[in-house]
Amino acid sequence: MGAPRQDTSERARELQRSWYGEPLGVLFRRLIDDLGLNQARLAAVLGISAPMLSQLMSGQRAKIGNPSVVQRVQALQELAAEVSSGSVSAAEAAERMEGIRKSAGGAVLGTAQTQSSTGSTTVRRVVREIQSLLRSVAAAGDIIDAADRLGPTHPELAEFLRVYGAGRTADAVAHYEAHQS
Repeated sequence: MGAPRQDTSERARELQRSWYGEPLGVLFRRLIDDLGLNQARLAAVLGISAPMLSQLMSGQRAKIGNPSVVQRVQALQELAAEVSSGSVSAAEAAERMEGIRKSAGGAVLGTAQTQSSTGSTTVRRVVREIQSLLRSVAAAGDIIDAADRLGPTHPELAEFLRVYGAGRTADAVAHYEAHQS
């Protein structure tokens, strides 16, 4: 009786790997460790129930159905990278997590970075789509490794991978705008 459930969970983890770049259990455990959270707090920040988080982590459920939750996950990944690099303190991270928790998903970066002009909103949306696509095929560390290997022969492509694959959205927007003129 255990085999079918194990097969189902393994299939769910494979789907998660194809959709999110890695199984959600791995991704969520890293967020928990990097941001100093527990599962209940992570669930609250994401806006899902603790049982739902547990099902996603264990592979009982494969997909995050709410796009706003996916955007919160991406925002937390960016925040965790900033915390790991030392550019954001624990206190700043806690404040930003509260902002992520309160977001509806579409403006997860907060009002200070949300522009009212249609052009800037479109650029941000395009950048987030590029980031999402890159992060769905590889984890940030793998993208950095690939960029490091490409750097000597293809520096512009390496920069693109670093900025969009593992960088902050604000930096990617600036890069995008600089290369559109």
